[in-house]
Amino acid sequence: MMIPVEAAALLLLLLQLCSDAAAQAGGVAGPQASCPTSCGNVSVPYPFGIGASCYLPGFSLTCDRTRHPPRLLLGDGTLHVVEISLANATLRAMNTAGAVNLTYDGGVNGNGTWGSGLGSSSSPYIVSERRNQLVEEEGGTACSGIGCCETPIPFGRPAYGVLYRNLDESHELDGQVPTAVRIAERGWFDGVAAEMLNQSLSEATAKAEVPVVLEWAVASTPVIIPGVVPDGGNSSCPADAAKSACRSSHSSCHNVTGNYRSGYVCRCVKGYDGNPYLDDGCQDIDECALPGKCYGVCTNTPGAYSCRCPRGASGNPYVTHGCTKSLLGLSIGLGIGSGAGLLFLVLGAAFLARKIKNRRTRLSRQKFFKQNRGHLLQQLVSQKADIAERMIIPLAELEIATNNFDKARELGGGGHGTVYKGILTDQHVVAIKKSKVAIQREIDEFINEVTILSQINHRNVVKLYGCCLETEVPLLVHEFISNGTLYNHLHVDGPTSLPWEDRMRIATESARALSYLHKAVSFPIIHRDIKSHNILLDGSLTAKVSDFGASRCIPDDATNVLTAIQGTLGYLDPIYYYTGRLTEKSDVYSFGVVLIELLTRKKPYSYRSPQEDSLVAHFTSLLSEDNLVPVLHSQVLEEGGKEVREVAALAASCVMLKAEDRPTMRNVEMTLESIQTSLQKDKLQSASTKLSRDKQVVVSYAIGEVRSNEESSRQYSLEEEFLLSARYPR
Repeated sequence: MMIPVEAAALLLLLLQLCSDAAAQAGGVAGPQASCPTSCGNVSVPYPFGIGASCYLPGFSLTCDRTRHPPRLLLGDGTLHVVEISLANATLRAMNTAGAVNLTYDGGVNGNGTWGSGLGSSSSPYIVSERRNQLVEEEGGTACSGIGCCETPIPFGRPAYGVLYRNLDESHELDGQVPTAVRIAERGWFDGVAAEMLNQSLSEATAKAEVPVVLEWAVASTPVIIPGVVPDGGNSSCPADAAKSACRSSHSSCHNVTGNYRSGYVCRCVKGYDGNPYLDDGCQDIDECALPGKCYGVCTNTPGAYSCRCPRGASGNPYVTHGCTKSLLGLSIGLGIGSGAGLLFLVLGAAFLARKIKNRRTRLSRQKFFKQNRGHLLQQLVSQKADIAERMIIPLAELEIATNNFDKARELGGGGHGTVYKGILTDQHVVAIKKSKVAIQREIDEFINEVTILSQINHRNVVKLYGCCLETEVPLLVHEFISNGTLYNHLHVDGPTSLPWEDRMRIATESARALSYLHKAVSFPIIHRDIKSHNILLDGSLTAKVSDFGASRCIPDDATNVLTAIQGTLGYLDPIYYYTGRLTEKSDVYSFGVVLIELLTRKKPYSYRSPQEDSLVAHFTSLLSEDNLVPVLHSQVLEEGGKEVREVAALAASCVMLKAEDRPTMRNVEMTLESIQTSLQKDKLQSASTKLSRDKQVVVSYAIGEVRSNEESSRQYSLEEEFLLSARYPR
């Protein structure tokens, strides 16, 4: 009797569901021997499987054998699986229909969803936030710059809502709407951008298969509160080992808890490799068969290995040529025959050991120099050979300068590293920044800072002496600034801090440095992180702008550049934050916040008004009401005059929402200099009034004593000399 196709499909589905339920209810027994282990050229390791009783719940895959070669499919078939990693708990797939279907509101704004076809909320899969990013492919123009068309994934989830909003209020970019918005594996867009430039973008978008990396976990359960397991416990691994999916006796269970789901994964313990989800799936690693593990006599043991030098030799068997033959017997024989020969051998062995040690040190430093992109730095400064030679400082010189980085030389430290005080051989007192860990992004920022500072020579910018790339983490060497940061001087305990005159001068000097960076160098430089923490003060309280790790050089013909967002909340330009478009006006906004901080002595990143407004919003609101007294600091009200109102108006213009409404840093510099000149004139007038009173006393005294007109004339000339010296200080 023939069974209809629909009935057969339904029966197969019921059998599969029963199999899943049985596996979920009891212990995990593993796949049947008849289960397929591959599809096409893709390996299918358990807990994944094709067919009933071949997989753990949620890990079912489909093999489409109508294609040549066959394709391994996940979910609704929009994900073509190309790689499964048990060690990383990831699945890499080609997304054949993964573009966000944007619905526009009649203009250039739109919204839509990205669905990965991963099934219900109990699905074991989420999008890997570390390995993917959101990619926009624009119509009309093709963009291949990093950060220009890419943004990170904030949280790992199975699906996402996407809102596309045009922040170009002038409508200069109308018509350049996105052709496609996708979630793609990091680095994919960089590889295909050039190919897309050589053909129609719509064709490239329609044909492209986009790779996406998913993370998976066994017994995945959605969370209600991020980081809290649903059952209220603190572990997703089963307490009963018989119910765990970790079947190998040499495996361990690891909790997986994120912002969307909780679960667990299995891994082979150290010294073992294989599939921890199978009985005896984790097999001992034969380290002796692996290159680079041992250069002596190697003995493999369960889960480990031993390595020793051969009989008659000693040294380090874990490095090439680390074992050297022992000369003990020969030394005894030579000692009996000749004391002089023994002494020669001892000295020779010491010389050889020192030579080997020096060679290892030299190779290690060459390795770190290459790892820290020293050759790139050489290329960046190679146009000026004297700079290239001066910028790269040997590690040996810094060890002498800091007495081998003695703890007594530490100036301070934090989460990222330590700063040491040192004295170079040319007697310059320097600060040496030493990071704790080597992260590629921080190394890139380090090279960026060195390259930018090497082009700058300004009295209000921290002077860079050079860098050292011969250690695991690079070292930055710049002039020693003795008086700390503007932030530390402003935010101290007590009612007073910096006098008003010093605040005005520091603001003017900082504006002068930023104006120089924007207009006076060959390529305009945008600092990107202007804040009171990055304005240092020397012994005479002269301002020094510092920390150029996030800075960018902007070509003259570029009006703005799309970048990844960097900066400090509270000081960050909101237009740059929302659009990623970096311009010189972004620095102007941050400097305006610093001016407000100088006037109020309040911290921009943490201040909230009684109406829950930010410092900038509260300040500009009170200024529009001509009522700044509630927010101005008492010392500013006491020491400042009419200049306070002028500085407040300048700060408000700097933090205007629209970038085109803000002044340039050159305008800001000239305004502050004008205000400071007015302040100096007021001081001179006050001094002149006081001197006039003193002169009257002197003249009266001269008449009373019948002094000569010549003496009165001499008194007047001394007054003139004093005023001139005050107006034009030497």
